[in-house]
Amino acid sequence: MSASFFVVILGLFCCSKESSQTILGSPQLMGPSVALVKSIVNFCCKLEIYPENVNILMQLFKNDNTDKLLGEYTSLNGEIAVFPMVVKPYHEGYMVCVAKAQNNSNIEPTVSYTQYLKVIEPVKEVDIVPSGPVEFFEGNPLELYCKPSAGNHVSYTWLLNGRLFSQSSLHQAVDNRLLIFRTSSKDSGSYMCIASNHLNETVVFSANSSEVVITVKEHVSIPDISFTVLKKGSNNYSAVVDCQATKGTPPVTFSLYNSTELVANKTVDHRNAKFELPLVMDQHIGWLQCRANNGDQIEYSQQIPLEVVPVGGPVMMHYNYDIGENYAVIFLRFYCKAAKGSFPRYQWFLNKTLLHGRGSFYVINQDPGESIILLSVGRSSAGTYHCEVSDSFDNATAISSNSLYMDKEVLNRLSFLVVAVVFGCFTALVVLVSICCWIGVMIRRRQSGEKSLVSFEMKGMVDAYDNNLDLSEYNEDTDVLKMASDGEFDQASEASVDEWPQIEKEKKTLEDEPV
Repeated sequence: MSASFFVVILGLFCCSKESSQTILGSPQLMGPSVALVKSIVNFCCKLEIYPENVNILMQLFKNDNTDKLLGEYTSLNGEIAVFPMVVKPYHEGYMVCVAKAQNNSNIEPTVSYTQYLKVIEPVKEVDIVPSGPVEFFEGNPLELYCKPSAGNHVSYTWLLNGRLFSQSSLHQAVDNRLLIFRTSSKDSGSYMCIASNHLNETVVFSANSSEVVITVKEHVSIPDISFTVLKKGSNNYSAVVDCQATKGTPPVTFSLYNSTELVANKTVDHRNAKFELPLVMDQHIGWLQCRANNGDQIEYSQQIPLEVVPVGGPVMMHYNYDIGENYAVIFLRFYCKAAKGSFPRYQWFLNKTLLHGRGSFYVINQDPGESIILLSVGRSSAGTYHCEVSDSFDNATAISSNSLYMDKEVLNRLSFLVVAVVFGCFTALVVLVSICCWIGVMIRRRQSGEKSLVSFEMKGMVDAYDNNLDLSEYNEDTDVLKMASDGEFDQASEASVDEWPQIEKEKKTLEDEPV
């Protein structure tokens, strides 16, 4: 009974309290979705349902920080609350409006839906910050950062030598970071960053960084070494040694060694250097080697002997040719070579007239070992050819080869020796075939004679058996044997007359054999 009474009393209390409260409607928050830093904007908060004769307090907060009040307004007769605000970067986020009844705790406060505010701060003073040195060797990574002194919601554009940076698997630009995983010399150049943001489609803010020059140095390649001879007097010579690298970012330091001894070195702003050394003819002075270094590692050339042999004779000249479809000679090659000489110079002459490089019917190829002239066989190329060889550094003495006459008709005429060889080969072939045929006939006749003798013996044995003769007493004389086998011997004679003496001999042996 007492418990039921308590429940009834509690229900009456709740109803009396609920009737004493007034419900506020949810406020509506209105304002800009984007605003520029330091600009003044207004947020408005409106309450659709509000009690009469009650002052309503409107407050503006960040949704994630209700402890920091951004603005407040007291509405007496339901007017719209206006919150003027100087926009600052920290204002970006979701805004809410809270409505409370002043001096009336029975009315529960209400909260509006959120309104997002995007705050734009224009970009200013952009700089590129490299993660390491701006000069390094290829193969190392490159990382650059674009950092504006102010600005948010920024997009970045990277330029290399004034052109848009091209991205790949090894070249990436993400946000304010540019990364090249493995650099090459092609990545050298001036890098620039453009940072931009915008308030709307028409108001755009941008700032360009200053250019940062990145130098990706090439590794120096293995140098090549060679030398030429320079004549300075009647009997004074020197070797001009050339060290050259095909790759490598200057400056490059070249060093010349004779075996393990340093001869000289030079640092140049290009990829080759020359050294001059005294030279004695026909004497081996040593082994030369070039070494190149541009700051990363030292590269070594091959070793070459420093020895110069003057040109010496004899000068030999020979030829070969190409034959066309009609078996006529169409191209002819003359070869010229000196017996010795380190630096020979070859000259070709037609009818004692010097030929130069290339003409209408010839091409001259110059190699250190020999010289070749390729001729197109025709009327214009007919004549007498010879070559002369001299030292490239001293043409005072020239050695001449023998002369060879070339004419289209002469080249395509069969010589007496060729005709004799061909006819002799044909005659030998005929004789060989005849001998083979004669040997074959002889072998066949001998085989036929042996077959006849075997038939004769077999026939005699068969006849003796048929007449019940005692083989132990069988001993025919020559006349009986001849009569019994006249047919067989006649047949054998027809097969091979030359075999008859052999058959007679074998028959006499059978007659003389004792029983």
